[in-house]
Amino acid sequence: QVQLVESGGGLVQAGGSLRLSCAASGRTSENYHMGWFRQAQGKDLEFVAAITWKGGSIAYADFAKGRFAISRGNGANSVYLQMNSLQPEDTAVYYCAADSQPQRLDADSEYQYWGRGTQVTVAS
Repeated sequence: QVQLVESGGGLVQAGGSLRLSCAASGRTSENYHMGWFRQAQGKDLEFVAAITWKGGSIAYADFAKGRFAISRGNGANSVYLQMNSLQPEDTAVYYCAADSQPQRLDADSEYQYWGRGTQVTVAS
């Protein structure tokens, strides 16, 4: 079993930045591909960004390109999401996800492990 814990969410003004972190614990002997998804109130879960375990492949949702950056930590299984130029439409709960062999990085159904989420609120 793997536990994922997100941190770094909060309230920020439009145009501001936040850096989300996600750390894995438990059965981390495997190497995990990791991703970020978000869910705004009343809307479906949507893909934000993902990175393979060695960092060799990265994927972004169109809205994240040029504003968000995903990276791996120095630890075995940690991931960060740097979010710049935040807008009110970025307000959502952001979830970290991990899987050892997702067939697609941008599909939430491919990830076995999920964190509880961290709230990001962008004020206009």
